[in-house]
Amino acid sequence: MTEETPGFDEQHEPADVSSGATTPDDAAESAGSSAQEGPAPRTGDAAAQTAGLTAQLDQVRTALGERTADLQRLQAEYQNYRRRVERDRIAVKEIAIANLLTELLPVLDDIGRAREHGELVGGFKSVAESVETVAGKMGLQQFGKEGEPFDPTIHEALMHSYAPDVTETTCVAILQPGYRIGERTIRPARVAVAEPQPGAHTVKSDTSENAGAGTEPAEVKDKENGGPDEG
Repeated sequence: MTEETPGFDEQHEPADVSSGATTPDDAAESAGSSAQEGPAPRTGDAAAQTAGLTAQLDQVRTALGERTADLQRLQAEYQNYRRRVERDRIAVKEIAIANLLTELLPVLDDIGRAREHGELVGGFKSVAESVETVAGKMGLQQFGKEGEPFDPTIHEALMHSYAPDVTETTCVAILQPGYRIGERTIRPARVAVAEPQPGAHTVKSDTSENAGAGTEPAEVKDKENGGPDEG
């Protein structure tokens, strides 16, 4: 007799497909489908992101414009500073030269007087000419001539007189020449001036009128005097 082992059929009974169990292939396909069917991007989120980037770009452009303006302003200020320093340097140099030459003016006056009196001879003449040459190289210019119109901005009148042969205030003698450096006068020319004689123009006009009146025809004079005596 053959004995039946209890439960043998139950242990080897195939699993019921309807129990909901899945095979590995089904799981893989399900995972792939889930990955492909992920959440689609929203249009509103993309627009917001674009707007944010645009705002950041505008901020960067504004900052760049401000930095560029600052750089241009600094460059302009530096150029103005350089020009101001150069102008001050030139002014200081001119003042220093003017102060030095001002101290030499009495020496130049002595040289001029010695030349007028014929005393500028020998070694003294060479030294004097060297001093004048150096002063000229440093920009010193002499001015003031007899016969030029009087200008109170560059002339200093020390003597005054009247002259019938001048039509305006004129420098008739140069007592001390004037000196300038460029457009800057360091000493005015000291001169003697002459003005037109008071009443000279009126006297001259009256003389001309009288001369014209004296040329009346003789017949008119005779009529005024009653005419010539008759026989």
